[in-house]
Amino acid sequence: QVQLVESGGGLVQAGGSLRLSCSASGRTFSSYHMGWFRQAPGKEREFVALISWRGGYIYYADSVKGRFTISRDNAKNTVYLQMNSLKPEDTAVYSCAARRFGVPSATMASPDEYDYWGQGTQVTVSS
Repeated sequence: QVQLVESGGGLVQAGGSLRLSCSASGRTFSSYHMGWFRQAPGKEREFVALISWRGGYIYYADSVKGRFTISRDNAKNTVYLQMNSLKPEDTAVYSCAARRFGVPSATMASPDEYDYWGQGTQVTVSS
């Protein structure tokens, strides 16, 4: 019902910035909670950020607090992840995910809570 496509990844030096976008199809996008996750080679998928369908609830992983900002524009069917002060340890494939319904909370930091996933976009931070 929802298709997600990420863009904006690339190669950046430590301390630099990138803005990721996740474009969604479907008329019901505004009713979905949206999350960003990342996965580095040899590691499990890691939660990054969550924004509820109206934007009233936002939750970040401790590792990105103060550096990353999640936002959404429901009129454009798009969720964003602004990444500043990037570190080499931020290198990973970043994916957006959508969850229908549910009361937003820290439990949505689990990948198992999401119904739809994008293909991912590579972010590489060089030192």
